[in-house]
Amino acid sequence: MSENQYLLEMLDIEKQFPGVKALNGAKLQLRPGTVHALMGENGAGKSTLMKCLFGIYTRDGGTITMDGRPVTFTSPRDALDNGVAMVHQELNQVLRRSVMENMWLGRFPTNRLGLVDSKRMYDETRAVFERLEIDVDPKQVIGELSVSKRQMVEIGKAVSYNARILVLDEPTSSLTEDEVEHLFRIMNRLTAEGVGIIYISHKMDEILRISDDVTVMRDGQWIATKSAGELTKEEIIRLMVGREMTNQFPPKNNKPGEVLLDVRDFTGRYEPTCHNVTFQLHRGEVLGVAGLVGSRRTELLNTLFGYYTKNSGEVTLKGNTINNVTTDEARKNGFALITEERRATGIFGENTILFNSTIANLDSYGKPLLKKKKMESDTDWVIDTIKVKTPSKKTHIKSLSGGNQQKIIIGRWLLTQPDVLLLDEPTRGIDVGAKYEIYQLILNLAEQGKGVMMVSSEMPELLGICDRILVMSNGQLAGIVERGKDFGDIPGEQETIMALAAKYV
Repeated sequence: MSENQYLLEMLDIEKQFPGVKALNGAKLQLRPGTVHALMGENGAGKSTLMKCLFGIYTRDGGTITMDGRPVTFTSPRDALDNGVAMVHQELNQVLRRSVMENMWLGRFPTNRLGLVDSKRMYDETRAVFERLEIDVDPKQVIGELSVSKRQMVEIGKAVSYNARILVLDEPTSSLTEDEVEHLFRIMNRLTAEGVGIIYISHKMDEILRISDDVTVMRDGQWIATKSAGELTKEEIIRLMVGREMTNQFPPKNNKPGEVLLDVRDFTGRYEPTCHNVTFQLHRGEVLGVAGLVGSRRTELLNTLFGYYTKNSGEVTLKGNTINNVTTDEARKNGFALITEERRATGIFGENTILFNSTIANLDSYGKPLLKKKKMESDTDWVIDTIKVKTPSKKTHIKSLSGGNQQKIIIGRWLLTQPDVLLLDEPTRGIDVGAKYEIYQLILNLAEQGKGVMMVSSEMPELLGICDRILVMSNGQLAGIVERGKDFGDIPGEQETIMALAAKYV
């Protein structure tokens, strides 16, 4: 190969935050026209390394070169102007503006008078979408789109910069199987044009299928870079966690008991919503909720929690009829909700871990003055019990990895001692080691007699830890699949669930 065989080289990258060394000799070498997977547990330093590339963080040491020339980007705009684009896992869009305004934010095309040229903006957005086969109306308000469509818009925006390096951070976490295939076609088209793609994901099958090279990080350090063809799932896990992981799921020792929650003919008021859903949740049970994108799984959980308005139906908890008109009432009735969109509706990014851990449990800390020592001890309990990686409880939660942020949110609700936990994609964007810890936590809660409802788009996850799976289809209950009877060791269980998911589509 030529002397400058790499499109991008990041060598011996160092980054220090107060109380923690986030990167210690990290490196990544990207060849043109290839997909380079970047893997590691949450907190391994993947996102920090990419933020050093993208100009969000200033590195404390090491070198970055493009085509053999040293570069240092002082801001994301600087990186974009120099051919580096990044699609973040947590979308950051202006939800009340149109798709095309979000596409060209900060660089609106103008006419001779210096005014925004809306027609040109529309035409150029359409051209990008047609090139990438993205079926979205440029004039539609972006907040009206599904998360998956919004993610496709972000990918289109990155491509519109004619980037030579594209960083995709957990790009398939909100996509259906068809949308994943569409994304892979886009990636193949870009790499054929010489674009280098850095692909951050925890999904092993995707990594082994789409990647050319794989770099694994652990505790802020480079561990290995290998050809994807040389690797197996087991080898990747061993490199990521530094140990063998023979079991993907913990042993199930929970025993479902009496009915805890009884839901009858449950319907939301405002479309899109769920319609006439009837089910029971037992003490000590993990009840999965499956369905395709648009099946209204999230709407079901949000309406049960009072975040969306109920139209009709009856909800009975421990034999007593309840009506969660508000989220505060739901909390007082013993419900907890971990939302799908961690950044938008889960964390208070500018506040500390202490604040984020205790905010749902303020009633227990006294009035009018809060008991600070009790708040601190409860925060310590969250950090210790759920194994949160953080320098301090005074650290701002936005500086943590996505997986550690999710742990804090779960810990926050555990402090309220709920009877019913509603979990919407609780392991989204979380590495295999942290997933195992969250699975164990869920099963432990079930063993304590809690009732757990868990929405997940990952079929193996549902089959691995759930006792039954409630299948939603276009807002309706299509069926309930039972463990030991309809799934477990029986081949074809995924096909059964998928058939139910498509029942009313």
